[in-house]
Amino acid sequence: MSETYNGHDHPHEETRTGAESALYASRIRAIEALLVERGILTKEEVRRQIEYMEARSPANGAKLVARAWTDPEFKARLLSDTKAAARELGIDASGPVEFLTVENTPEVHNLIVCTLCSCYPRAILGRPPDWYKSFAYRSRAVSEPRAVMREFGLELPMDVTVAVHDSSADVRYMVLPMRPPGAEGMDEEELARLVTRNSLIGVSVPLEPGLAG
Repeated sequence: MSETYNGHDHPHEETRTGAESALYASRIRAIEALLVERGILTKEEVRRQIEYMEARSPANGAKLVARAWTDPEFKARLLSDTKAAARELGIDASGPVEFLTVENTPEVHNLIVCTLCSCYPRAILGRPPDWYKSFAYRSRAVSEPRAVMREFGLELPMDVTVAVHDSSADVRYMVLPMRPPGAEGMDEEELARLVTRNSLIGVSVPLEPGLAG
């Protein structure tokens, strides 16, 4: 049994309290109104950008995983160039931030964290869950990853290596989990329903067939 840690020294986004978030939201609305008033942006452009961000959700990651489970060539592209693979399915992950997909195997289980803040593949998966941004998760995912996963209901065999990946301002990670037993013969839509947000982060594994809602 072993654990590995892929750490980085990098600038990060800050984690904010609820009061701070409300303050920033108020400022953003004021700036938005000023930009519209001065003709720099239109309300329609603002609306389209909001809709674009709201379209980012774990469902995108589930689509990528389901296709990778059924198409070995797509899986290879996803692992080698996540942005290009996402584009094939109509998911826009363009921008300066690099995205890497790491594959779970019977020998290695991957866990994603951002040790200093909340860097996360937002362009693909949307907003991170609150617990991902918490100090407890950010510190314990590195020091005791098995204990953290156990609290999410995942107990890994001791001969499985846990690889912890630290997301940064430049690189974001997503997990390609293993296809669960009993999922043979399921189509992509059915398979996508087995993929949870937590399995894309690595604190859990996909649902078993018959348990997906």
